[in-house]
Amino acid sequence: MTQMAETPADRPTPESDRRWQVLRARFRKVYGDHPACNDVLSGLEASLSQHLAARRPDLKALDAAVEAHPGARSASGQSIYTFYVDRFDADLSGLAARADYLKALGVKWLHPLPLLRPRPGDSDGGFAVQDYREIDPRLGDMDQMEALATELQRHGIGVILDVVCNHTAREHAWAVVARAGYSRYRDYYITVENPDDVARWEEDLIDVFPDTAPGSFTPDAEMGGHVWTTFYPFQWDLNYANPAVFAEMLEVLLYLASKGVQGFRLDSAPFLWKRPGTTCRNQAEVYWIVEAWRAALSIVAPSVVLIAEAIEGLEDVLPFFGQESPGCDLAYSNGVMTALWGALADGDAGIAAKLIAAASARPDGANWLNYVRCHDDLIWNALADYAPPEDLARWSRFYGGGGANSFSNGRAFQTAEGGVPSTNGMAASLAGLEDDPSPTGLPARRLILLYATIYGLDGWPLIYMGDEIGLTNDQAFAEDPLRAVDGRWLHRPLMDWTRAGLRDQPGTVEQMLFDTLSHLGATARRLNDLGVSGRAIPCAAGDPAVLAFTRDEGTRRFLLLANMSDRIVSVTVPHGYSGAQDVLGLADNDDMARLAPYAVRWLVTG
Repeated sequence: MTQMAETPADRPTPESDRRWQVLRARFRKVYGDHPACNDVLSGLEASLSQHLAARRPDLKALDAAVEAHPGARSASGQSIYTFYVDRFDADLSGLAARADYLKALGVKWLHPLPLLRPRPGDSDGGFAVQDYREIDPRLGDMDQMEALATELQRHGIGVILDVVCNHTAREHAWAVVARAGYSRYRDYYITVENPDDVARWEEDLIDVFPDTAPGSFTPDAEMGGHVWTTFYPFQWDLNYANPAVFAEMLEVLLYLASKGVQGFRLDSAPFLWKRPGTTCRNQAEVYWIVEAWRAALSIVAPSVVLIAEAIEGLEDVLPFFGQESPGCDLAYSNGVMTALWGALADGDAGIAAKLIAAASARPDGANWLNYVRCHDDLIWNALADYAPPEDLARWSRFYGGGGANSFSNGRAFQTAEGGVPSTNGMAASLAGLEDDPSPTGLPARRLILLYATIYGLDGWPLIYMGDEIGLTNDQAFAEDPLRAVDGRWLHRPLMDWTRAGLRDQPGTVEQMLFDTLSHLGATARRLNDLGVSGRAIPCAAGDPAVLAFTRDEGTRRFLLLANMSDRIVSVTVPHGYSGAQDVLGLADNDDMARLAPYAVRWLVTG
């Protein structure tokens, strides 16, 4: 990345700065044949210059610091905490009051799930945005959000927001005036007039919610046809074939960056471009659009990170990191997450090792966002390229509560035709904590195993709200009419602050989990000082239950050993690690040749 420590007088001009060149090249690659291409591009360049001139001094200082140390964000231990604000606490004021809790957990980034103003009523958990420039009024306002981001920045914590870039709510101002007949805004959306054309599109599309929202089009008389709605009927897909839509969304990103937001999760990014005869996912233009946004943000706010929310096959996710130029800084490592649960069900590390090896194909400078659970379902079909159908079906049954010898309290969720049901449930419930809530029981050990693994991987580890105290499923979601229609609310519980208070009481599972996750973050950051870096590369360690991977690109070498089974296993420590020290200190014994059930070691050479 180009360093930004220059004074304004010394800063590269738009003619010489590569970032401007990349923006123009990518924009023209997508929109070069559109009659408005040059006019929209000229407007973009003028807007970027204005945003750059107006950038707050504290944010410019942050930009300069980040660009002076471009490798710092690839360091271990960049813990993210993700949550719904109103499930964590009442509003942004309540969130600010919990800062000490988050700091004690070792959090470096906060990712509140959809925070921007949603449509009234059912909003798909906030992912149907009515206004990108306002905060959900139930939670606070933009001034509060900006103050919170600024205060957290002083403590070294960045704020990441969701930007739902694929669609708006039907109630968004653009959609309102489109229905009123304004041609400019009608072209912000995709309306198919002929029902036969709708049917032809549908032949190749894959339903996201086949049970609760089948199909990808919704009839609307005011629009004169069927509006494209990939997700729910009240979520209208934007028309990215129109360069004005690209420009509008970039303005959203720049506006929020001016408020101190340090990162954006690009929700539903794979769906941005529609092409006949395809699934309309991961088209080449999607990656070019993301690269253009990255270039534009690097001009104005180079400290801002972009995260691709692309729950797709690895070959479709990797291009989000950028091809001819930088793209997203991070992408969800969905395959590894899902594979870890599959390995845990079988007591066999094979599938996890296979996915970790595949994930090592990431480009230099890109980072995986590693996670155990999130607000969405656990999608077994994501492993279809790496495991046979019978494995997917077995894992689906196991975690849906129907498998033989299952320890899981999860529930099956809907799936596209031909796939196996996904799974809903909190991590603690999938690990079986309801059945044995003791701090030394197997369920707690399973949960720690998974988190110790993702903290040991290269990339950023994510904590899903409540996992740090073993919060289990919210069985009451079915009693709320607005939530009952979506089974994913099973794993979107209210934070239990009474249980969270037990984190200070020795001998409780809450204390053990909270302290262990804090310890994982601190130890992961210590790896940086020890000289550990590089990709995770799986290796053999004797027993098939043992997940083993090395990270050997630093001055010291790192080896993770994790027993994915409920039995004691013998371990063959790979050559070169016989004298390495366990810096994690969570194993039950000092015998390097044995691992207790679900035990983990982090070995670092001298």
